[in-house]
Amino acid sequence: MPLVGAIISDSYLGRFYTIGIGSVICLMGMILMWLTTIIPQARPPPCDPSSDICSSATIYQFTFLCASLGLISIGAGGISSSSLAFGANQLENGDFQRKPGVKESYFSCSCCVDAVQCYFVLFGIPFYIKVKSKTSLVTGLAQVVVASYRNRHLKLSDDAHTVYHYKSGSVLVFPSKKLRFLNKTRIVKDSQKDLSPDGKATNPWSLCSVDQVEELKSLLKVIPIWSTGMIMSVNISQNSFPVLQASSMDRHITSGFTIPAASFSMFAVISIIIWIALYDRVFLPLASRVMRRPVQISTQTRMGIGIFLSFLAMVVTSFVESIRRDLASKQRYLDYPQATVQMSAMWLVPQYCLTGIAEASNVIAQNEFYFSEFPRSMSSLASTLSGIGMSMANLVASLVLNSVDTASKAGGHESWISSNINKGHYDYYYLVLAGLSLANLIYFLVCIKAYGPLREEINLADDEDEF
Repeated sequence: MPLVGAIISDSYLGRFYTIGIGSVICLMGMILMWLTTIIPQARPPPCDPSSDICSSATIYQFTFLCASLGLISIGAGGISSSSLAFGANQLENGDFQRKPGVKESYFSCSCCVDAVQCYFVLFGIPFYIKVKSKTSLVTGLAQVVVASYRNRHLKLSDDAHTVYHYKSGSVLVFPSKKLRFLNKTRIVKDSQKDLSPDGKATNPWSLCSVDQVEELKSLLKVIPIWSTGMIMSVNISQNSFPVLQASSMDRHITSGFTIPAASFSMFAVISIIIWIALYDRVFLPLASRVMRRPVQISTQTRMGIGIFLSFLAMVVTSFVESIRRDLASKQRYLDYPQATVQMSAMWLVPQYCLTGIAEASNVIAQNEFYFSEFPRSMSSLASTLSGIGMSMANLVASLVLNSVDTASKAGGHESWISSNINKGHYDYYYLVLAGLSLANLIYFLVCIKAYGPLREEINLADDEDEF
């Protein structure tokens, strides 16, 4: 749904109205969900405690429930696809643009703040900057693909007199040199035949504007770097196994207080908040003061740091699990997965902290990277990419899990991810994830080198040359 919402936002409605309509639809879904608890006929009757017999939901009750979930998903897709980009639009006036790191701080804060409530959108109508979409993003990208095939026989030249088609008022007059084969789609062969009197292409499926092609180039260039975030998201999605680890360890803080096994994930959340606060409010100001100039760490560097810390988190997790399993074996608990090993569950805190810092560093940098590198017309799609990557990472995580399970139990052996955590080898499983993370880090470095300088670096160099 966020992908659909991004397309609708960038191509038709604009970000403000996508958020507004999405908020209303999401509210309607929540109302329907609430009605299932209020109207007895909207849900199955309670189970009979004496016979332990439960009635199944009718087709109408099930449809009612699914309708509420569907509306919530559709509404949330519209909100999540446009919120980040819409907020960033509010920073695009002269005062904010001159402040270094303002967007970096914005994306950091967005990681800690929940979705904006519906009434904020509705009552803020007179005050918001509402950027309207003018063309269909999907149609424009499709036209570039078709035109590149039709014009594949044209020869490219570096002749300065070559005429390219561009939109009226666009700052992009000449195409970039990356992915040069796509530049064939915007060469004006005969201005009398190819262009109408108002300067528009007579056949947009054979002649595209510079803006259209640069949009497709931006998407194609970013996809390899975007894919590197998926393996890190695979590591983050390992939610059930750490709970099993914590359940089998001593979770007492005091004699009267025990941390619930599932609550250890709070250490990752706390780490995210602390890391963002220290980085944005302590490290950057202090470094700027020491260097006597504004200090900003590039988005690519922060993404790489996140991937490396994710790899380190898997190594630490494997190490801690190997110690826990050895103690379970020595204490003769191999056949008793529910038994408590004499090992403090606080050993799990470092891996949660590393995972939290890795997520904060990488995901925030991803959002900032996409938003900075994509044209303004693709801002909603840019703010949706990291979420799409996380969704696909869950599918990849299932594939990795099933592959490890099938391979490790071949020949009648106990699966590494056995339901009996003491008989399995979760330490080996985490080593597999660590190996994938290390390979992903190398792949990321290759992608970054192939990508070249960032758009902000190019603009800064141009400004220095002009000066």
